[in-house]
Amino acid sequence: METFTDPKELVENTNYLSQRKKQLGGLSDSMIDAPIVEIIHSFNQLPFCFTLQSCYGHFLYGNQRDLHNIELLPDTKNIDRVEYRIAYIAFCAEHSNSGRLFIETLKKITVIDPENIQFCCAEWFWERQVNSYALQIEPDRFKFEDKAILDYKEALKIEKIRKEFFVQLKELLHKWQGKDGSG
Repeated sequence: METFTDPKELVENTNYLSQRKKQLGGLSDSMIDAPIVEIIHSFNQLPFCFTLQSCYGHFLYGNQRDLHNIELLPDTKNIDRVEYRIAYIAFCAEHSNSGRLFIETLKKITVIDPENIQFCCAEWFWERQVNSYALQIEPDRFKFEDKAILDYKEALKIEKIRKEFFVQLKELLHKWQGKDGSG
């Protein structure tokens, strides 16, 4: 599945409020990876955005084949290759000043590691929901894919970047909430 296309400009969406209500009405905590439930809640408390889909990012290796694994990679020398299922948050932004400012703020989170964090659109999301964007954590050479085979050392690096990304995203969302969602 292709996950990356360059970000598009916000467009008018007269159905934003009804789409937001429908999307959030069907969302439950059981659908969200446990480590990011609070982050998804924070996104969805802001009136100018709502989440579409998310993934904490999962590492598969050796006998660890659980697609929903959230455990840290083990400290070992016995793993050569790791299948990484990307971490991402896909969301819709409102066509408004607050929506625009929020997008510009989220774009800046890529400075954590520009080679491994992308702000983008996914065409298949946009076709179903205009003004949809994604933040994804994945080595740049794999940015068009939803998974990658990494050597163990690189997987450890991605795990560290993922942790920092979600810490900073959580802080950013709390700042926005403190501004009553006004940016």
